[in-house]
Amino acid sequence: MSHSFINIFVFFLLLLGACSDESGGISKSKKTEHSGMVFIEAAEQSTILGTNDSSAVSSVKPEMKVSFTYNYFISRNEVTKAEYADIMGSETVLSDDSANFPQTNVTYDDAILFANARSIKEGYDTAYSYSSATFDSEGNCINLDGLVFNSSRDSYRLPTEAEWVFAAKDGWDVSEAWTSENSDYQSHPVCTIGQNNLDLCDMAGNVKEWVNDWLGRFIDTTVTNFMGAPDGGSLGQRIIKGGSYNDEASNINFYSRGDIYEVTSSTKADYVGFRIAFGKISSPTWISSTGIATSHVSVLASSSMIKNLVGTYQAKLVFVNYETKNLSFVDFGNSTTSVIEIQDTLPVFHPDISPDGKRVAFCTKVEGVSGISQVYVRDLNATGTNLVKLNVTSAAIPRWRVVGGDTMIVYVTDAGTNKNNVDWKLQSTWQVPFSNGKFGKSVKLFDGSFHGGISEDGNLAVTGARLLRVKSDGKDILWYNGEQACNVSLSKDSTKRTLFLDFSSETGNAFVGKDYAVHERLLFADSTGDLIQSIAVPKGYTFDHTEWSNVRNIAVATVANTDGAHVAIYLINTQDSSLLKLAEGDELWHPSLWVNKAVITLNKSLDADSTGAYYIAGGTWSAQMLRVKMELFWKMKDTLEYAFIGSSRVEVGLNPTIFTSGPAVNMGHSASVLTSTIYEAENYFMNHAPKLKAFAISIDIDLWKSNTSFLPSYPGYVYDENHNFWIDELPENFVEMVENAYPASKTAQDIFIPRYGFVKTTNTTWGTSPLIDADSLWADKDTTLIPLHLEMLESFLKLAESKHIYVIGIIFPQSPMYVETGSFGRYGPRRTIVPDVIEKLKKLDEKYSYFILMDENKMGDHDYPAGMANNCDHLNYLGAAQVTGRLDSLLKTLE
Repeated sequence: MSHSFINIFVFFLLLLGACSDESGGISKSKKTEHSGMVFIEAAEQSTILGTNDSSAVSSVKPEMKVSFTYNYFISRNEVTKAEYADIMGSETVLSDDSANFPQTNVTYDDAILFANARSIKEGYDTAYSYSSATFDSEGNCINLDGLVFNSSRDSYRLPTEAEWVFAAKDGWDVSEAWTSENSDYQSHPVCTIGQNNLDLCDMAGNVKEWVNDWLGRFIDTTVTNFMGAPDGGSLGQRIIKGGSYNDEASNINFYSRGDIYEVTSSTKADYVGFRIAFGKISSPTWISSTGIATSHVSVLASSSMIKNLVGTYQAKLVFVNYETKNLSFVDFGNSTTSVIEIQDTLPVFHPDISPDGKRVAFCTKVEGVSGISQVYVRDLNATGTNLVKLNVTSAAIPRWRVVGGDTMIVYVTDAGTNKNNVDWKLQSTWQVPFSNGKFGKSVKLFDGSFHGGISEDGNLAVTGARLLRVKSDGKDILWYNGEQACNVSLSKDSTKRTLFLDFSSETGNAFVGKDYAVHERLLFADSTGDLIQSIAVPKGYTFDHTEWSNVRNIAVATVANTDGAHVAIYLINTQDSSLLKLAEGDELWHPSLWVNKAVITLNKSLDADSTGAYYIAGGTWSAQMLRVKMELFWKMKDTLEYAFIGSSRVEVGLNPTIFTSGPAVNMGHSASVLTSTIYEAENYFMNHAPKLKAFAISIDIDLWKSNTSFLPSYPGYVYDENHNFWIDELPENFVEMVENAYPASKTAQDIFIPRYGFVKTTNTTWGTSPLIDADSLWADKDTTLIPLHLEMLESFLKLAESKHIYVIGIIFPQSPMYVETGSFGRYGPRRTIVPDVIEKLKKLDEKYSYFILMDENKMGDHDYPAGMANNCDHLNYLGAAQVTGRLDSLLKTLE
């Protein structure tokens, strides 16, 4: 046969192939210049990467179309042990039985070194350049400094993800692949079961395969000659494709990109191998992994649900939203349990909340991944203020602990695996004090990276990034029969229990009494390493990122779906093996739960559901206001000299922060009536504020149409009244229990606490016309109301005088435009009857030497211009300054 005939025949074959679409059969050529490889004609064709499946892991969404302008070669089979030995010059003698098995336990760097070596052997330029290489004790390359991929060279290389998918899809059939259903959980010689339409073997099974790209996000568009992300981002993640003998066929697809653990260049496993490609990539395109991603996280557990499990509302959950790569947290000491995300560009992994719940430590490298990592501490608030970095060469996986009253952070020098004893012993565990927002001097504790925790007494330390290693009474021990373990965490109590995950090992299966899947069981060992408990994951999921909380019997974990997406965080109660779903999202990593232990062990003689329960779920905003202020009162009671009590006009009209006569608190709130003002003053302040000198109360004549208080609707007030307001003795830890009672919202706390109950309003107007929100004839229709209120007031004044406590009654200004109406104020009464009421108040002023009427309204003829008003019946902060100043001056004349 002549050469010209061969060329015509080949051309004819290529011409036939040019008519096919992606699903109908990709053109290939039997070119022989690259042994063991198939020529793929991809030019002017396309493929789809990723998926639009909403349940899939975020890194594979959305679908993205990739087109090609070039052709390439790809290996027919995974690189075999024989091929690897031939190229890399292995001294290992292979038996005939093992020669055709895929080469596994190779890192990404091993694979590209193989590609370079074959290029050199066959006289091609190399596709990869680097400045230096680092190898572990087993001979695997774990780092290539200065690595650069030159896509313009005709060289051997790893296939891109797009090339791999384009070639794999044509005739994809997981039923004709080595999977967990037929493999006996071990690899098999290549090309011994099925091949696709391009005669490519084992794309769907046998072993997973390295591809060339950095892991990045997909976008909903068409990309030409896609090469992945320009870098690996904060984690340095790579991509592996296909299925393996470990995987169920139903879980294998061509859009998956990862594994159980995060995949980096130094990852290796006995189910991961590779195949190579050949050819240059013209005009490549990358998609940056940086940028802001949107992600919605739903909090499913209420504050009450948390209290029922851990004994307090004062609990915080912190985690990494891996969709946005930001630290997020939920404060259950807030009645509205929303997710707060700290926006930052720092990599963040393994957060841990400080013993006081006010700060969070985190690192920049993930467990199982070697390399330089940094530890930071920042305030646990919306902006993550007061960020401070630990100034050491490398620090990873920080854990707080308290030693002799001093707050410490334990960290390790490297977060990599501990499978190799020699390499692991080169790392170490350290402890550094943290006080007043600063790190102290680090002290080395052990050789080896014990990042799973240290016991309270310091006699036990654990770690597990492949093996469950412990240091017990100074001795290094290997637990769990040396079988694979990960996500290890030591309890932060005296029980010294270790929780961990495994890979469906013989030891675990025997203890559970049946076989289970990888990460399907949470295992617990006692202080000697004996298994004592196992908890199953919810059906259809696997556990990951397991951690003890800081309180006994409570742990947290993420769960991953079949696509590997960490879609939820669970609280785990080890007492009854129950699970509570805390949050749901697309990618939630590394949860840490902090509970205020101090309040769990408070006074057991008190009813925890009633003590301090001045607000309950579904309560009014007024009750929520007062709940915050009641806590302020109880905390300040021993130093308070002045109390501002009354309606919302007090709340916005008297400012304790500019008041100079002495310590004061503003108890004003909406929906207040004279009944509640007197109730609060007599039962709380008179009984529990020993230094009290004076009350400033609002004389809200227009609100005297009602004397119904909302206070009896809330169990805290009822409980106090049933115990005679604790006149004889305040129970031990009572104030702490008030603090631990059902919380107000974070919004309410932020509004009232910083200004001691005062609300700063900034509008500057009385409005164009005054509002009249009640029938101004109410006092005419019920003539008993005003006398009743005057009687209540006088009774209160008598009691105050008997205790030598001044009462300053303030009639707050309202819009001067009420003069033009028939109403005294926003809620009446008829203007013509009010002068008589004021005259009666003046007589009380004359009668009681400890009562002073402060009429700032003056029937509308006052000196509070619109610039001091917030609305028709409330002052703004400037008006508050004027009233507060006048009150301050008045009280100083009484000293």
